[in-house]
Amino acid sequence: MNCTTHKFTSWDGVELFYRAWLPVRSANKALLLFHRGHEHSGRWEEFVEMLNLGDVAIFAWDARGHGQSPGARGSAESLMTLVKDTDAFARHVSSAHQIPLENTIIVAHSVGAVTAAAWVHDFAPPIRGMVLATPAFEVKLYIPFAIPLLRLRQRLFGPGHVKSYVKARLLTHDKGEAAHYEADTAIFRQISVNVLLDLFDTSKRLITDAGAITVPTMMLGAGSDWIVKLSAQRKFFERLSSPHKEMKVYPGLYHAIFHERNRQEIVERVRRFVLERFAEPLPSASLMDGDKAGYTKTEYDRLSGPGSPMYGVVRLGMKSLGRLSTGIQLGWLDGFDSGVTLDYVYANRAQGRTPVGRWFDRAYLNGIGWRGIRQRKVNLEKVLRATIQRVHDAGQPVRIVDIAAGAGRYVLETIRALPDIPITALLRDYKSVNLDAATRLARELGLRKHVSVARGDAFDRDSIAAITPRPTIAIVSGLYELFPDNEPVRNSLRGLAEALEPGRWLIYTNQPWHPQVEFIARVLTNREGRPWIMRRRTQAEMDELVRSAGFEKVSMDIDRWGIFTVSLARRIG
Repeated sequence: MNCTTHKFTSWDGVELFYRAWLPVRSANKALLLFHRGHEHSGRWEEFVEMLNLGDVAIFAWDARGHGQSPGARGSAESLMTLVKDTDAFARHVSSAHQIPLENTIIVAHSVGAVTAAAWVHDFAPPIRGMVLATPAFEVKLYIPFAIPLLRLRQRLFGPGHVKSYVKARLLTHDKGEAAHYEADTAIFRQISVNVLLDLFDTSKRLITDAGAITVPTMMLGAGSDWIVKLSAQRKFFERLSSPHKEMKVYPGLYHAIFHERNRQEIVERVRRFVLERFAEPLPSASLMDGDKAGYTKTEYDRLSGPGSPMYGVVRLGMKSLGRLSTGIQLGWLDGFDSGVTLDYVYANRAQGRTPVGRWFDRAYLNGIGWRGIRQRKVNLEKVLRATIQRVHDAGQPVRIVDIAAGAGRYVLETIRALPDIPITALLRDYKSVNLDAATRLARELGLRKHVSVARGDAFDRDSIAAITPRPTIAIVSGLYELFPDNEPVRNSLRGLAEALEPGRWLIYTNQPWHPQVEFIARVLTNREGRPWIMRRRTQAEMDELVRSAGFEKVSMDIDRWGIFTVSLARRIG
């Protein structure tokens, strides 16, 4: 296969470079390759030749900031930027080369393997399998307290780079390959501090939550790896929920195993895995009953049981001194998951009795979960604006319904920001306090002529299906995450499918991960005054629920911490 070069436009408009090895005849199978940190797609040339997959189209990118792709060398805004690039790359390959995402396998190396694993975890693409070679789940930093010191450096001095200590002789025993590495001017031997810190944080998250991954996986480790720790790779592998998983550690080999002396054996193992995955039918295991058994149900059951007495001490503090904070007091009154609380979090203005109370409130509002909530609002508004524009450009009326709107701030502020587009909106909620807040905000923003407010049950299939006039855009945000059972969610989605004509749009959110899920369950209360215990839905489970109701997922956005997702789906016929 001849190598050709191409570009694709990523999620933020940046054009990234990639290479393609295309069979003579059109292919319906794709292999995506992701290079290790510092490197570029040209490093895969020999691997592709040795792999010898004549009927599989192979694609390898230059990650942002590497090779022939633009961007500051060795840098990106965050590691999540690269994860979003990965999603854009995979979808581009699928669309441009007419290869279903379901017929895609990925092979990723080192830092590229962490990025690819994060994509599989966060975006839940329906791919056939992945190969993770010496994934950099824990980089060996030989300076004591390196991570805290790097965090302090970034806080004090802002962006910067760390020069790699890695010499070619620490990557491979093959002297010829080591010489090629040292002579390759396209290899950039630094990494930005923020990406290195994000790599650490993302890897920790992936190891902790590897059980959310069900994609068939093969992992390749190097027994004498100077760069990353094998123990972290083993933890990730052991926690995977993949029905088919295998791990092979090669004793004595260094980190760059695809450039080691006995690489033919390693490539053959990858080849076998790829051929087997393509030969087998698509995995048929369903996550529709994830509320009855499975990874997140086990976690939910644990959180429903007794916890450490220390959480009782924390709870006592929040119910006493914590009430000096306006936000914490509001949470105890209306529920920490209520629409009123969310509206307070969106405003992000610290309030409280006494300076101490305002200090408590600022710490409360700066919590990782609330930061994620505010970013979810930003992402939601971005997706909503783009969808409104899409509907308007198609000459269709823009009629929005939010079936659990709370105060409806994100909808109302988006409408106000688009005065040249005729928009109407129906904001539904089951609580009077939220309906009153939505009415008041609509009046303040001068939108009462465009917006109607009504009481409604977001899980009542018939009442949702009967909404008139029929909406062209439906929103369900921050709702399904609050309820552990799937049957009410299915009813709600079926009602939305009946309310929307084919080709219309659904915007939905999910919370596949939360670093404070145990703290929330042990300390905080929900809108009903009960312990706020959440059963997380993996993104794969949430997407399957949406798909089963008659929708096709089109795109997704996510915050940099991997907590909240915002997805766009189209109603199919």
